[in-house]
Amino acid sequence: MGYREDFPLIAFTKRAVGHRPRFYLSSGVHGDEPGPPEALLDLLQSRFFDNRAHWFLIPMLNPSGFTAEQRENAECIDLNRDYLARKSVEVKAHITWLEKQPRFDLSLCLHEDWEATGFYLYELSRLPPSTLARSIRDATTDHVPIEPETEIDGRPIDETAIIRPQSDPELRATWPEAIYLFKHHVDLSYTFETPSGLPWADRISAFKKAVSTAISSPTPSPSS
Repeated sequence: MGYREDFPLIAFTKRAVGHRPRFYLSSGVHGDEPGPPEALLDLLQSRFFDNRAHWFLIPMLNPSGFTAEQRENAECIDLNRDYLARKSVEVKAHITWLEKQPRFDLSLCLHEDWEATGFYLYELSRLPPSTLARSIRDATTDHVPIEPETEIDGRPIDETAIIRPQSDPELRATWPEAIYLFKHHVDLSYTFETPSGLPWADRISAFKKAVSTAISSPTPSPSS
């Protein structure tokens, strides 16, 4: 994908034969959230990304932040607030790559939250209401608790551990990755959050279960 020689950004694509859904997955936009990249690496090594779909995977969006064990990149920019201003070289490179891809049927952005005590998720959707968010949430309960708070990160929940935030990008001063994707590339997007204070193996297992549940559920026909 590009970026700089010492910290390359890598995107994996795998295109199946025939009419298949298009799934986008990303992690590592915050360098101090190591669980999601590890979960995607585990899925890669287990050959999870098979011929059931066309896959678009970016396992590490912020390699300089990851190396420094900090949220921001090397220039102290929070990449997940930069998809409107586009000041960082990482976000510029990411968007350049995205503009060359087809429209996705589903996007999954994986995160961790040091303040949370349980799993929760954000849903952005232009599709008819479904129970997919609940199915994803409930599938993680064998691995981690469900976040019990009625307000998470300053936002009221819509259902237990499910947040449906303001989805109109034009009403937001900054854009996270999920909002940019929702504006330009997808009609259904989920952001998964596990508590970074829980055991490592449990967080990885929860992410893997959330991803497998999301992509195993019925999805819209592939976009044109």
